[in-house]
Amino acid sequence: MFKKFNIKEDIATRSLVKSSVQRNIRSKILEQYNRLEPVIDEVLPKKSSLILVKCHEHINLLTVNNEILFFQHFDGPYYPTLRLLHKYPHAFPRVQVDKGATKRILSGANIMCPGLTSKGARLEEALPANTIVGVFAEGKEHALAIGLTKMSTDDIKNINKDIGVENIHYLNDPLWKSSIET
Repeated sequence: MFKKFNIKEDIATRSLVKSSVQRNIRSKILEQYNRLEPVIDEVLPKKSSLILVKCHEHINLLTVNNEILFFQHFDGPYYPTLRLLHKYPHAFPRVQVDKGATKRILSGANIMCPGLTSKGARLEEALPANTIVGVFAEGKEHALAIGLTKMSTDDIKNINKDIGVENIHYLNDPLWKSSIET
């Protein structure tokens, strides 16, 4: 999604989000990520200014204090950024890949089922298809990507071929390198 993204060229508009819309966004995010509830006031403080940055290709960025926290494509789900996932790693579902998959993921490749089922990889919780997950690497503390499961974790284990997780946002992609200046 962000392979050819350029924050300076792709921004169409920026707007301050009204408090009523901000409450709606906050409730959608909590509905989507119920594990964020204990820290939601740190992530999206009620008194801070939430800014919606609309970009080309129908990408919306939610920012607080010039920090991109979530992004959305069309009217789809809100994806956390890797920076947010690094601050709150236990607030989002996770999968772990083996060491061999790391280099490919950091080039933007999708995560294949064998990389999620081999020795060193872990699928700790039962997740349905189309779940947004943090992708962690064997032996590393921080996530290296945000992905979307293409099949349930049970199917990933049983079928063990094809794409298991679609790579949406990864370390050192253009979104990772982006910052919003006012």
